[in-house]
Amino acid sequence: AGKSVVIVDGFDLDSPLVCEGIVGDGCGGGRIFYVADENLYAYDPYVRESLLLCKGVKNALAIEKNGCIITIIFKEKSLSLDLSTLT
Repeated sequence: AGKSVVIVDGFDLDSPLVCEGIVGDGCGGGRIFYVADENLYAYDPYVRESLLLCKGVKNALAIEKNGCIITIIFKEKSLSLDLSTLT
């Protein structure tokens, strides 16, 4: 048997380029963060729209979210963005 795949609003939550914001964790709770077309987006399921957070995200391997910090992981480095400072 294969592993189960969790799909929310068309997003594969098992993908390393998709992560879910936990409600109550400080920033972006309930939103889905993802990399597509070399950009980082936040998808809001309530209004069903994506907000562009960062351009030029090339060759990302994974993204993670802890509180207000989104970390984009690349082969040689990682980049952290503080969601509380984005306007």
